[in-house]
Amino acid sequence: MIKINGTTIAASPATFVPTLIDLDDGESSIRTADGKLHRDRIRVMRQLDMTFGILNWAEMSALMKSMADSFFSVTYPDPMSGVYETRKFYVGNRNPAFAVAKGNDILWSGLKITLTEQ
Repeated sequence: MIKINGTTIAASPATFVPTLIDLDDGESSIRTADGKLHRDRIRVMRQLDMTFGILNWAEMSALMKSMADSFFSVTYPDPMSGVYETRKFYVGNRNPAFAVAKGNDILWSGLKITLTEQ
């Protein structure tokens, strides 16, 4: 179950890959002469990669509109905490591929999105 802005997305992703990202080390991170790294990690962020199978036009539109704001809340299963987390994310490129017209509907396939924590 994945929610965007409190609403469960209608289409379940075919793949869901949560990634924990160490934000670039601060300027105080250095490697000393003995080769040992002294690290100043700024924070750990989440990135969520999702792909979707076939979506009808209404599902595609609803999903795209849910990510229209610059930042939005996403509720998702977090592998590190072991519970559903709600955090602020933004979306990068959204690239739906046209599949086929079926009557007055269009079926879309292969949407890939990457959500990155604010």
